[in-house]
Amino acid sequence: MATRIKRGTANREPQTGARLSRWNIWKLGSLRETNGREGGDQARPPMHPDLEWRSVVHGQRPGDRMVRIARHRAFRRVRRGIIVPKPEAEEPHTRLGRIGRFFKRLVIGAPLATAQEQEERTSKIKGLAIFASDNISSSAYATEEMMRVLVLAGAAALALTMPITIAILVVLAIVITSYLQVIRAHPEGGGSYIVALHDLGPVAGLTAAAALTTDYVLTVAVSTSAGVAAITSAFPGLFEHRVLISVGVVALMAILNLRGIRESGNVFAAPTYLYVVAMLGLLALGFYLALTGHLPHYEPTSPLPEGHGVEVLTLLLVLRAFSSGSVALTGTEAIADGVPAFKRPEVRNAQITLVAMGVLFAIVFVGVGFLAGQIGIIPDPTEQETVNSQLTRALVGNSWYYYLVQMATAVLLVLAANTAFNGFPRLANIMARDRFIPRSFGFRGDRLAYTAGILALAFVAMILIVIFQGSVTLLIPLYTVGVFLAFTLSQAGLVKRWHRLRAEEPGWRWRAAVNGLGALVTGVVTVVVAVSKFLLGAWIVLLLLPILVFIMRAIRQHYDQLDTATRPETPLVPEEVHARAIVPIANAGVTAKQALAFAAALVGRDRVVAVHVADDEEAADKFQQEWEEHRPEIPLVIMESPFRSLIGPLLAYIDAVRESEPSDTLMVVLPEFVPRHWWEHFLHNQTALRLKANLFFRPGVVVVSVPYHLGRKTREQE
Repeated sequence: MATRIKRGTANREPQTGARLSRWNIWKLGSLRETNGREGGDQARPPMHPDLEWRSVVHGQRPGDRMVRIARHRAFRRVRRGIIVPKPEAEEPHTRLGRIGRFFKRLVIGAPLATAQEQEERTSKIKGLAIFASDNISSSAYATEEMMRVLVLAGAAALALTMPITIAILVVLAIVITSYLQVIRAHPEGGGSYIVALHDLGPVAGLTAAAALTTDYVLTVAVSTSAGVAAITSAFPGLFEHRVLISVGVVALMAILNLRGIRESGNVFAAPTYLYVVAMLGLLALGFYLALTGHLPHYEPTSPLPEGHGVEVLTLLLVLRAFSSGSVALTGTEAIADGVPAFKRPEVRNAQITLVAMGVLFAIVFVGVGFLAGQIGIIPDPTEQETVNSQLTRALVGNSWYYYLVQMATAVLLVLAANTAFNGFPRLANIMARDRFIPRSFGFRGDRLAYTAGILALAFVAMILIVIFQGSVTLLIPLYTVGVFLAFTLSQAGLVKRWHRLRAEEPGWRWRAAVNGLGALVTGVVTVVVAVSKFLLGAWIVLLLLPILVFIMRAIRQHYDQLDTATRPETPLVPEEVHARAIVPIANAGVTAKQALAFAAALVGRDRVVAVHVADDEEAADKFQQEWEEHRPEIPLVIMESPFRSLIGPLLAYIDAVRESEPSDTLMVVLPEFVPRHWWEHFLHNQTALRLKANLFFRPGVVVVSVPYHLGRKTREQE
C-alpha cells in the first residue's frame, strides 16, 4: 500500500547547529551454555543486566546438578549489579581511533584510575612549588609596579618604596593568618567562595567566586607576560615577539597540567627553588655590599620621558602605588582552594606550606625594595628591562649569575601561572557541584585533572594577553580588585562563623578578632584599589563581577528547574505509551529494510509508516512500484517535492502526524549509513544527521538511529 502526497509549495530546510546524542550499542557476541545432559540441546540462557549468565548443568548420574556461572570477558564484576570494564574493553576499535589514542597519550600520558588519586596528591615540598609559585614570583614585579607609580612624582618619591613595602607586608601577614583559619574551617577546599557561600549567603559566595575567577585568569596572563618580560630583558631581540611567546607558553602550561598534578609538580619544583636560592644569594650579596659601603654606582638604562616627575606627591598617588604593590598578595588564596590536593594530614600540610610561602616571599620582597632604593634604581619607562634585571646587573654585572637569575625569574614567572591552573579547576569543580557553572567543569580527565577548567582558563588568558599585548603594566590595574574583594568576603564570613559556633569553638573571640581585623584591612584596600585604579582599568572588573554573578545564578536556576520538572513529554508508565513509528527512507536497500524491521519489532507493523520524498512524479512512480514488489505489508507515503527540498517536507509530515494523533508517542526511526573510512563521509549527504538536528528541538518526538556499518560482518556471517 502506498499513499502519494503532492506538495505545491516550497519548504525551506531549517538550519540549526544542534548537537545530538547517539545510541551506542555494544555488540557482546553470542554465548552458548550446555543446559541439560551432555549432548543435549544447547540454548542461550537469559542475560542478567550485569552480564552474568547462570544455567543448570546436569551430571552423568541422576540427581547430579550444578549451576554454571559465566561472565562477559570485557567486564569485571565488583558485586551484584556493579561491574567495571576492563582496560582493553575501552580501547578504540578503528584505526583513526587508535591513532588519536596514541597522540593523546603521547601528550597527556596514559589514563589513571580513580584509585590512584592518593598517589597524585602532593607533599609540602612540591605543594610549595605548585600552589605558592604565584605569590613568590610576584616579588619579581610587585616592587617595580609600585615604583612606576611613585616615579610619576619624581625620583625623590621613590624613597617611599620601603614604607609602602612594609605596609604591604603587614597586610600580607594579616591575610595569611586569616587563611590559616580558612584552611582549618573548610578543609574541603574552595577558599573564599566556600566561606562566603556558607556564612554570608549565595550572593556573597557568588561574588567571591566571580572575583576569584577573574583573579585566576589574570594570574595566568600577568605571570606569563612578566616571565616573558624577564626573558626579553636579557634578550631584547625577542621583545617584538612577546605576545606570540606568551600564548605559546600558556598552551604548554595547559598541556602540562592536563598530565596531572604530580607530573606538573615535578616540572615546577626545580624552577621555584632555583629562583628562591638565586634571589637569596643575590640579596645576600647586596646586603653585604650595603653593610660594607661598597654598593655599585648605578646609571638608569633609559632617561625619564616628559611627564614623569611633574605630578604632585599626593595621598591619591601614594594610594595608587600601594594598590599597585598590593599585587604581591596574589596567589595567597590558592593553597586554601587546593587543600584536598595535599597528602594526609591535608590541613596541617597546607597550613605549613602557606606559612613557608609567606616567609619566603617577605624576604625577597623586602630585599628587592631595600636594595633598589639604596642603589637608586629607576624603572624603565619602555618596559624593556625590569627592575629586577637592573638590580641584578648592578650587583653582578653581565656575568653568568645575571643570566642565571634572569632565567630562573623568567621560568618561575611563567610557571607561576600553574598556581591558577591548579586553583581554578578545583574551585570550578566545587562550583559545578553546587550547580553554579556547567557540570562539565566537574569532569576529571584521563589523568585525574579537571579538563574543562584547565582549557577554559588557558583560552581566556590567551585572549587577555593578545588584547593587552602582553603588557604587565596594563594588566595589573585589572588584577588586585578581585583579589582583595575575595579576601574581604572570606574573612567577614569567618567572623560570622566564629560567632555562630561560639558555644562549640574554644578561643572564638581571638579568632573572630583576627578575621575581623583582616576583613577591615582588606576591605579598605579593596576600596583604595577600586578608586585609585578605576580609570586605569579597574572599572572593567567592577563591571564584569555582577555580570558573572548574574550568569551563575541563571545557571543554577536552570538546573533547579530541571530538578523540579514534573510534566513529561512522553508517558511515565510503560502501559500508557502508545508509540507510532515513522521511517524516512531514501531507497528500498538493506539500510532501509533493517530500520523498518526494527520499527516493526518495537511498535508492530500496523503502527509503522515509511516516508519517501521524491523530486518529481516519474521518480515517485518508479519508487512506488519497487515498494509494492518488496514491502507491501508496511504502508508507504511518498511526498513529491517540486522544489527539491528534503528536510522540510519530512518535518512538515512529522508535525502533521503529531497534530493528528496527539495522544501517541511519535518515534522517528532513522536508517543511518556509517562508512568504514573517515573520507567516505564526504561521499554522503548526512541526511539523517541533519534530520536529527532539526528533530532535537521538537518536543514529544523520540529519535532512534538504526546504523548500518559498511564492511562489518553480519550476525549470519559470524
